[in-house]
Amino acid sequence: MPDIKVLNESSVKPAIDRRFSVAPMLDWTDRHCRYFLRLMSKHTLLYTEMVTTGAIIYGKGDYLGFNQEEHPVAVQLGGSDPTDMAKCAELSQARGYDEVNINVGCPSDRVKNGSFGACLMAQPEVVARCVKAMQASVDIPVTVKCRIGIDDMDEDEDFARFIDIVADAGCDTFIVHARKAWLQGLSPKENREIPPLNYPRVHKLKQARPELSISINGGIKTLADTQRQLQYVDGVMVGREVYANPYIMSCVDKDVFGDSNAQSLSRREIVIQMQQYIERQDDPYFKPWHAARHILGLYQGQAGGRIWRRYLSQNGTGKNPDPNLLLNALDAVESAQREVSQFQKSNEVEK
Repeated sequence: MPDIKVLNESSVKPAIDRRFSVAPMLDWTDRHCRYFLRLMSKHTLLYTEMVTTGAIIYGKGDYLGFNQEEHPVAVQLGGSDPTDMAKCAELSQARGYDEVNINVGCPSDRVKNGSFGACLMAQPEVVARCVKAMQASVDIPVTVKCRIGIDDMDEDEDFARFIDIVADAGCDTFIVHARKAWLQGLSPKENREIPPLNYPRVHKLKQARPELSISINGGIKTLADTQRQLQYVDGVMVGREVYANPYIMSCVDKDVFGDSNAQSLSRREIVIQMQQYIERQDDPYFKPWHAARHILGLYQGQAGGRIWRRYLSQNGTGKNPDPNLLLNALDAVESAQREVSQFQKSNEVEK
C-alpha cells in the first residue's frame, strides 16, 4: 500500500452541492470520461467507477488517480471490511478526493461474491461499522449509495431499518437507486431496468428523515425530470442518459444550479479541448480511444451524429490510431452538417 501524503490545504473545503451528480458506472466513468464531463459543467458532482479495497491496497495500478480539473469528485469504494475501508478512505482523502462513497447498490455476481454491493442491504450493521471506521479516519464526507431493497427484503420497513442503522452510525448522506435489486435471477443490466421504479419510497424517506441529505437515482433522463425530483429530494443522480447524451450537461449549471454566469462550451470547443487533452497524455499505454470512446454521444440527435460515431469507432482503434482523431472526426461532422444546410436552403429556394 502506498504511503499516505496528506495534502496541505489552507482552508476547509466548501460543502458539496449535490443537486446534480453523475453516477459511478463501472468501465465508463474513468478519469478521461470525468474530464470530458467537467468541460460541460463546473458544479456537477462526479463519481469514480467503483474501485475495490483489494485493488487499492494490494493492486499494482494507481486506482485512485484523477485529473485535478475534475473537482468536485468523489471516489466510490467497494468493500465490507471496516479496517480496509478506513485505509482506503484515508488514502482517498490524501489524494484529494472531496467525498468517499460506499457501494451498497451493485448487484453483480462478482461484487456479491466479494460480500459488498447490494447484498449489504441485508447487513446494515456491517455498513454502519464501515461508516464509523471511515469517519474516524477522514474529514471528508462518507456517504452511502444503496437500493430501496433487495430480493424479498423490499418493504418500507426493511428500507427504513437499513437507513436508520446506517444513519445512527453517523452517515447523513444517502444516494438511493429507486429500484430494488434481485440478487438471484437477474443480470446487472436487467436490475437497472426490470424492477419497477419506486420514487415515492425515496420521497417518503426524505419526509421521514428531513435532516438527512437524500439524492435519488434511476430512470431520470432530462433536466425537467431533475427539477421535478428536486421538489422532493436534495439531489438527483443521473447515469446512463448522461453517458449516451452527454451534452445535456451543458445546461446543468444554469438550469439546475442557478448559475447565471455559466457559459456553455459549444460541441466544437469541447472537441478541440478533448483533442488537446489527448495530446497531453504521457502514459505509454494510453491510446486516443481511451478518451474518445466516452464522447461517442456528443452529437446525439444532431446532424452528422452517426458520422461522428462511425469515424471515431473506425479510426480510433487498432495498432495505429489516428493521432488527430477528434479533429478529423470534427471535420467529417461539420462537412456533413454543411451539406445538410445547403440542401435545406436549396429546398427553401425551390418552394
